[in-house]
Amino acid sequence: MADIDTGTTDLLARQDGGVLTLTLNRPEARNALSGEMLSALSQQLAWAELEPSVRCIVVTGAGKGFCAGGDVKGMASRNTGGEPISLDDRLQNQRVSQKATSGKLFKMAKPTIAALPGAAAGAGLGIALACDLRIMARTAILTTAFAKVGFPGDYGAGYFLSKLVGAAKARELFYFSDRVTADEALALGLVNWVVEPDELEARTKEIAQKLASGPSVAFRYMKENLNRALMGADVDEYLDVETTHQVHCSQTHDHQEAARAFVEKREPVFLGR
Repeated sequence: MADIDTGTTDLLARQDGGVLTLTLNRPEARNALSGEMLSALSQQLAWAELEPSVRCIVVTGAGKGFCAGGDVKGMASRNTGGEPISLDDRLQNQRVSQKATSGKLFKMAKPTIAALPGAAAGAGLGIALACDLRIMARTAILTTAFAKVGFPGDYGAGYFLSKLVGAAKARELFYFSDRVTADEALALGLVNWVVEPDELEARTKEIAQKLASGPSVAFRYMKENLNRALMGADVDEYLDVETTHQVHCSQTHDHQEAARAFVEKREPVFLGR
């Protein structure tokens, strides 16, 4: 296990075997997003995507929350003073940030998990929904929250929510900003597991380590296949890509090891190649 210097205390990073855990670390502000946090998160995800030793990424929050979204207090102070920034620069900066965080979590060729010890709201919800899988403490809640601060939504929240629960329910959750309990989130398919708060860390570690020890090449193509289907790929295009991935994986060490293990009636040992 090794701690990684992210350049800021707003984001903590630790690698344990093949699992990289990124912890949003502003518990006094319910882990609201800061510029330093977003920049460090972008850098760590870019590094993890290409680092062979990282085979699964977990995003979580310090203390009792996951992420409250944008720093509304910080927004208010920026709106009352400081060096002005042009509208074009603001648009460009946020576009880059969103693609490098939510976009990267969704598209990177490795499994990603959001572990929610507490509330995921606004952009924090977007970041959680961008991950492949979500595990949630029973006491945590989800909320879009955007309507309460006069925003339409960012960090992919509307896209991912619509894909997970459908257009009508996504509109309801956006317009009214209702709080969704853990049990409701599980029933809606917004999370994969709900656990007691004191079990969250251990259960997340168990799931992440299982993914990190799995067939990484197959996971890479599995995720691309599923994302293509999610984004509405033409069925013939999808089937062609799926076939290419399947045949390619038939040549990997991990597939051949799994075939041997099946015959020998033992658990396979995957090497990620």
